[in-house]
Amino acid sequence: MDLDDRTRVEDVMSTPLETIGADAPLRDAARRMRDENISALVVTTGGGCILTQSDVVGAVADGRDPEATTVRDVMTEDVETVTPDLMLEEVAAMMTMYGVKHLPVVDGDYVGMMSSTDIAEHLS
Repeated sequence: MDLDDRTRVEDVMSTPLETIGADAPLRDAARRMRDENISALVVTTGGGCILTQSDVVGAVADGRDPEATTVRDVMTEDVETVTPDLMLEEVAAMMTMYGVKHLPVVDGDYVGMMSSTDIAEHLS
């Protein structure tokens, strides 16, 4: 297979990127995820944080009040990122290696999100 024929992140990533502030109530984040039919939000803290459905479910299962708990309290920090020019196979391998379902796409700044769902939809 010619490398130029393989699919790159930029061809499959979800855009526009959905973000949320770190001080937003968890309930607001959950509503945004539901309303936008997405499973992760990039947190605008200035460095490598996302909030996933798993973070929200974990907080609720632990008995945390979704109105009193902020995104900052439960977000995932120091997440790995990918660039738009990476091949889809590389991203799938990274997700498996790190045990994650979402990787923000960065090209100088955040430009999109890659999810396991994006990969599965592309392959189907």
